[in-house]
Amino acid sequence: MSNATQHQDVSVLSAAKSGLIYLTPNDWALIVDKAVRMQFKPGETIVQKGRRTHGVYLVLKGTASVQIASRANLEVSAGEVCGEISFLDELPATADVVAKQAVEAYYLDRGALRSLFELFPHLGSRFYQSLAGILSRRLRELIGPGASPSQR
Repeated sequence: MSNATQHQDVSVLSAAKSGLIYLTPNDWALIVDKAVRMQFKPGETIVQKGRRTHGVYLVLKGTASVQIASRANLEVSAGEVCGEISFLDELPATADVVAKQAVEAYYLDRGALRSLFELFPHLGSRFYQSLAGILSRRLRELIGPGASPSQR
């Protein structure tokens, strides 16, 4: 992958207001270097409920729907993460994530992330702090009105 493409990808990922917001530009460069770029067609499953992901997906382009039984669906788009719950607890995914349109995403497996975190401990801290923020926001969205911090 060219440096220009990698720089553009880092710009998309770091600009997302609902992504891994605590990562630094250097963190992003390390992550993008270790990630595997993947493409998904509309209707293709990115994360399958009931299966472990063994990593996380960082959406670069397109939009995917997080399908939660008996709940309103969430969407993930450029700069956002999916597969994080299964990654964190090492259990099967809690929802399907299906591409609504063509999606490009980076996949980071647990081993690649662990090796980065061993070399750069502060990256691990910022990564997990970002995941905690993402999970909090998504839970508040599912709970509904009045749960959002902006509503206080």
